[in-house]
Amino acid sequence: MLQMFKVWGLVGAFLLSLGPVLAQAAQAAPAAPGRLVSASWLQQHLGRPDVLVLDASPPRLHQQQHIPGAIPAPLFTMGPHELPQAEVQARLQAWGIGTHQRIVILDQGGTYIAARLFWDLLHHGLPAERLHLLDGGMAKWVASGGAVTTEPTPMPAPGAVRLAAPDHSVRVQLPEFLAATGDPQHQVMLEALDPEYFFGGAAFFNRAGHVPHATLMPANDFYNADKTFKSPAEIQRMVHHLGIRADQQVHTYCGGGGAAAVPFFALKFMLGYPQVKLFRESQLAWLQDERELPVWTYAVPRLLRDSAWLKPWNSPMLRAFGLAQVSIVDVRPAEAYRLGHLPHAVNLPASVFQQHLHDLPGLAALLDRAGVDRSHEAVVFSEGGVNPASALAFWMLERVGQRKVSVFTDHIEGWAELGHEVARTPDSAPPAATATAAAPAISTATATPVPRLITGDLPPAGADPRVLVASGPLPPSSPPAAQVLQIAPDQLLNAGGAPKAAKDLWQVLAKAGLPRYAEVVLLADTQGTAAMNYVVLRLMGFPNLVLWAP
Repeated sequence: MLQMFKVWGLVGAFLLSLGPVLAQAAQAAPAAPGRLVSASWLQQHLGRPDVLVLDASPPRLHQQQHIPGAIPAPLFTMGPHELPQAEVQARLQAWGIGTHQRIVILDQGGTYIAARLFWDLLHHGLPAERLHLLDGGMAKWVASGGAVTTEPTPMPAPGAVRLAAPDHSVRVQLPEFLAATGDPQHQVMLEALDPEYFFGGAAFFNRAGHVPHATLMPANDFYNADKTFKSPAEIQRMVHHLGIRADQQVHTYCGGGGAAAVPFFALKFMLGYPQVKLFRESQLAWLQDERELPVWTYAVPRLLRDSAWLKPWNSPMLRAFGLAQVSIVDVRPAEAYRLGHLPHAVNLPASVFQQHLHDLPGLAALLDRAGVDRSHEAVVFSEGGVNPASALAFWMLERVGQRKVSVFTDHIEGWAELGHEVARTPDSAPPAATATAAAPAISTATATPVPRLITGDLPPAGADPRVLVASGPLPPSSPPAAQVLQIAPDQLLNAGGAPKAAKDLWQVLAKAGLPRYAEVVLLADTQGTAAMNYVVLRLMGFPNLVLWAP
């Protein structure tokens, strides 16, 4: 028993002797609050041996001023091409990266440079738990009274970091990215460039636009005015507004893989989305591919159809074999329809859609009787492309749950001039607008959210801020909205009813001040006129659109 007490006494003495050591270790290994650290946090922990600060800014900016002790680690010394892991390891060792430090990466603030170096280190195998970004970069550091210097930082002793294989779970390459564009329900191609690039007004390379089915979320949208990141709650609201879900695989991309690091960081480390990858080669690889991969300028170009598209998909051969997946809805008056119409078109005048504004089951019954298959694409035909008649039908067909809806942008004369058949005998009698047949259940499997109609007073706004877009004067009784914009359809459409080029549409919308993360309430003297703005804004990718009938 005495021997046991002696053993325990020695153990206790040993533990007591470790007390100061453990306390010092605890003091020297502060827990950084998440992957973002504030300027005040870094001011308190700057100079500790286990906190390494890497300045990813270009050398010229680093030399002008930098945080004392910050190691110059300019992003582009990593090079645009794939480097052997051994070469990357040597560079990281030269920056003093060891095996245990917390690494704080910064840039000038509000840029992609620090986030991209964060991704590079993560991709090359450094644990995420060791990597942090200085929120707001140098801009916030200086504004917070942080010390700066122009004295060169002495090169540190070589670090002992050892890299294993790269972490491929955070990177997508072209074959996988290309396959993802064909599955937009489960995959998100998130473009981090500015709208001018997305809509084709500017280009880094030989062709302007974006990859098919891409979602626009520019890197700049993630920052506050002081260059800090917006709050996770605000970023989550923006992401939810765009319909991006945590169960989807998100692929971030841009022109050359830089700006894409900002949404990568925000979604993966601020929101905790589990499936986020960065396409390092981005548009550079997409446009250099020998297959001449397509780019779009409109967000949803399939909403517009022309004669070249419709002629083959409406052909007698495809219809004979049951392969045609197109229903043509002619919304002109019956008299115009009888004088000449597209083959296989059914006549449902715009007045029918207007009469069923508040009776979607009744409209669904009429569509069924007319032979409009809800699983097909419904192509709306009306002389003049997007006009009040075609836009109202487009909007109502989406409300009733049609799987796809588009607007035919050509005229019947243009169709005939191309040598295509013009039918002059109705395929079937147009259904009566007063039909009372039992209505089928309205489909909820539509690929787009069911458009909303608000009648009477506007209810309180939801999570998104609200902006009112009017095509004319507001009703005298209308309540004030957070923001009121005047955008007439003729600002968005050419003389023939075809929407203007996407780059020109964006200029109109940007000049009007239309925000991209808002509930957009559309108002005009008629629902058809308001629906014209609806079609164009859908074409441009605005997701939260409401028609208001006071």
